[in-house]
Amino acid sequence: MTLPYVTLSCAISLDGYLSGEAPQRLIMSNAEDFDRVDQLRADSDAIMVGASTVRRDDPRLLVRSEERRQKRIAQGRTASPVKVTVTGSGDLPMGSCFFTTGDVEKIVYCPRAAAAGLGARIGDHATVMALGDRVTMRDIAEDLAARGVRRLMVEGGGRMHTQFLREDIADELQLVIAPFFVGEPRAPRFVGEGSFPWTAARRARLAETRQIGDVVLLRYALSDRAASGQPSTEIAVGAAAASRRGMDDGPTP
Repeated sequence: MTLPYVTLSCAISLDGYLSGEAPQRLIMSNAEDFDRVDQLRADSDAIMVGASTVRRDDPRLLVRSEERRQKRIAQGRTASPVKVTVTGSGDLPMGSCFFTTGDVEKIVYCPRAAAAGLGARIGDHATVMALGDRVTMRDIAEDLAARGVRRLMVEGGGRMHTQFLREDIADELQLVIAPFFVGEPRAPRFVGEGSFPWTAARRARLAETRQIGDVVLLRYALSDRAASGQPSTEIAVGAAAASRRGMDDGPTP
């Protein structure tokens, strides 16, 4: 089975943080870059965040631009992509924007043990999918592919990025660097600890650098199908992960 083209998308500080320690989102990017990310959303079939992001950032996960929404509708698609999250504990706030905004399909992945209770609580607000005793990102990608998702955008947070990278199923990383430091020890980082496929002996290929106002976009090709050098909106699918504080979103349980 061909997996969706997965794009991880996020904005970080110069010292590698996704946000600060405070509950309020720390805005890392700028309006021009937010618009770029909105285009990436519009090009995607599904947008995924972890349960921690749903709880902390309460993202809407919708395409903002009316023109882009109308273009999707003219193509026979929903105005915004499918919303996807994953939880191990089932701790998802039912009043969150993930469930209450957007006339789009919502899918919640969870371990088998959490499915019954979660399904009873969520009802018809979303589809609950149990994927065995332990949910992996590959399991999710395979199920989404079976549902017709070709482009998956992963918008964080750090735990989601870490899992996709460790499992080596991310095709592309779009990393925006903000021009400041955070320096707070309990603030969330871009990735956690782990064994990653890209090392000093296997370096990721830098496909693009671009200045966007006062931030810089670094786009890395992480798979063979991303290595063609085509713009990300043309290469395939896209599950971009952008845990981007300040866009209206932002990882797992």
